[in-house]
Amino acid sequence: MHAGIDAVWRLEAARIIAGLARMVHDIGLAEELAQDALVAALEQWPESGVPDNPGAWLMAVGKRRAIDRIRRRQRLEHKLEEIGRDLETQAPPELDVPDEEHIEDDVLRLVFTACHPVLSTQARVALTLRMLGGLTTEEIARAFLTSEPTVAQRIVRAKRTLSDAGVPFEVPEGPDRAARLSSVLEVIYLIFNEGYTATAGDDWVRADLCQEALRLGRILAELAPGEPEVHGLAALMEIQASRTRARTGPSGEPVPLADQDRGRWDRLLIHRGFAALLRAKAIGEPPGPYVLQAAIAACHAQAPAAEDTDWTQIASLYEILATVAPSPVVELNRAVAVGNAHGPAKGLEIADALLDEPSLRDYHLLPSVRGDLLARLGRTAEAREQFERAAEMTRNAPERKILLDRAAALAT
Repeated sequence: MHAGIDAVWRLEAARIIAGLARMVHDIGLAEELAQDALVAALEQWPESGVPDNPGAWLMAVGKRRAIDRIRRRQRLEHKLEEIGRDLETQAPPELDVPDEEHIEDDVLRLVFTACHPVLSTQARVALTLRMLGGLTTEEIARAFLTSEPTVAQRIVRAKRTLSDAGVPFEVPEGPDRAARLSSVLEVIYLIFNEGYTATAGDDWVRADLCQEALRLGRILAELAPGEPEVHGLAALMEIQASRTRARTGPSGEPVPLADQDRGRWDRLLIHRGFAALLRAKAIGEPPGPYVLQAAIAACHAQAPAAEDTDWTQIASLYEILATVAPSPVVELNRAVAVGNAHGPAKGLEIADALLDEPSLRDYHLLPSVRGDLLARLGRTAEAREQFERAAEMTRNAPERKILLDRAAALAT
């Protein structure tokens, strides 16, 4: 029964917390109320059975807990009267079906609140997984190789920061919307990337995080259908996730893109990605960074074999991306594309220009990319040194082994 309740909670947590937050205007309190409802379910459902509409049951219990809290604190009397009037006209908990439009609005408000820029990146990620994903602090800690107390402290501080800053529970409009949306997309993509290529530990891929990010991206695409970058991110994640089965070998070792068995790529996810990319383009706005990255991913997905990849088109897209969203990492990716499209010497010129970039000083992919380009130019000793340096810098065990193997192969 507990497994069934956990499954219900994963599906309904975001809606319940969002609905309660709209009433109490405090996502920290809303989560406490939702947890109270979950405890009630764990106590009652094993005997009474799961109700026909478990989400509505949980919401109704959460509302009643809200009234109890307000009464105990003897404040916010107008909210008590408002919630009380609402409850008087509502059906019993099992039949209390929330309005779908309100649910969607509430969840969108919760997305923007949990990803508010006033919070640190780590806090936004933890709060999003907690509030929208329904993950426990233990699950979040395990996913990011962090201690459970550390994650719990981040979540508590995040709630306190939102409360102290008086962040309204709303969907931003006007000039503030673009900046806030950018923060939301960044958080979702950070979650996806940590699952797609783990930064540390013994696993190369953490499929559970990829799936959670995909779920959040799909929800956001439904809630904000007029935002091209939302569809762009969804497309990018769908296409990248399509490679999951081909990205690891029999022993869990990483398999580079060029060596992957493309017959193992998930054609359904590729189709979903292409559809999302078309939705983004149909809106008719100039492509943003996520739409451009999705277009690059689509170029790879369209190639039947690695040698069929249209690297010239990819290099052109990276050039546009470097203009739209310039960053050292984009330049490094452009070096790879240019190296494949126009020769390793051209790519190495771009990569070498990044050697003094402070933000890449500890970024293992810079020496890794340089090692590959140097090896293709026949500069074996230099390439070996770069692969060894990259191996020292990475915190991911499977990736370290691959890099050391490449260095060793150049020594013979």
